[in-house]
This record gives sequence, C-alpha cells and structure tokens, in this order.
Amino acid sequence: MAVKPLFNENELLSKVAGGDQRAFRVLYDFYYDKIYAFALYLLKSDLLAEEVVQETFLKLWKKGDDLNQIMNVESFLIAVTRNRSLDILRRSKLEIKTNQKRAIVWSEGHNDTEESIILNDTRRILQSAIDLLPPQQKLVYQLCQQEGLKYEEAADKLSLSTLTVQSYMKLALRNVRRYMVKHADLAAVIIVLKYF
Repeated sequence: MAVKPLFNENELLSKVAGGDQRAFRVLYDFYYDKIYAFALYLLKSDLLAEEVVQETFLKLWKKGDDLNQIMNVESFLIAVTRNRSLDILRRSKLEIKTNQKRAIVWSEGHNDTEESIILNDTRRILQSAIDLLPPQQKLVYQLCQQEGLKYEEAADKLSLSTLTVQSYMKLALRNVRRYMVKHADLAAVIIVLKYF
C-alpha cells in the first residue's frame, strides 16, 4: 500500500515555486528513497542513480511557476527519472560500442613501447586527479583503492563509520573518473583499466 504524504502537495508546490527551500526539502525528503530506488533499479549503479536523483529534483526546483501545472508530484518525478535514466542507458550503450571499435583499431596500430609511454602519462594524470581530491576523499581513496583496505578496515583506521567511508569513496571515484575523462584520451583510459 502506497504511503500518502502528510502534507498538501499543491500548497508545497506553490511555496517551492516562490523559492521556499524548506518546502522543497519536505518534497525531497519524502520522495527521495522512492526515486532513488527506481533509478537504481533502471541503472544498476548507485553512483548513476544518485546523479539522476539530483538532476530530477533540480529539474523540479527549476520549474518555478510551472510547478503549479503539476497534478501529481510523484508521477512527475518518476517520469523525469525514467527519461533521464533511459538517456543514460542509450548513451552508455553507444559509448561502449564506439569504445570497443576504437580500442580494436588503436590496439592494432600500437606497440608495447608506445603503450608503456601512454601508461606512464596516464598514471601521472591519475595521480593529479587523486592529488586534487578533498583531504578526506583522498585519504579514503588511498586506503581503499591503492592500499586495498575494505571499507570497514578504513573506517576503523580513520575512526569513521563504514557508511561515511563508503560515501567518501563514491565521491572520490566520481571525481577521479570525471578528471580522467577530461584529461586523458580514450586509448589511455583503456590501458589504465587494463592495469588497475
């Protein structure tokens, strides 16, 4: 049985349209788990699901006066989440195909010496990405990713909760990935994935 909100959605939407952050927070808190679970079901990735949820709620916030036209907040959020998730899945499928073709062409035309040069360059780029992380994210990344500690072990070592360590790790991986995509070419990223 669906849980009914303990508030008047139309009143809240009017307040959000007027820029009321507390009203927005009520909607966010009430629908977050349901929207996240739906995005996770579609995308099978907690990082992507989290990004889609943030984009979905941002879209709701940015609608401004158009919010008064929404008849059902949950239906609106589900529709935006579904559309955004499907966009990501389509793009992902296309990128995988393109990357596979490029990897085959690239590997046919390069030798081990060139590969080791690119690997060294990419390691430097990866290290730059790690160096730019905020201190806690960097520490968690080094312990879990580079030293191979489990989240629980890193949590004990840093006197943090396992969930906090997991959260820092997700953020760190997202930041490193974004940096790598911006600063390393595709062939280099493929080589790094082979070695790390």
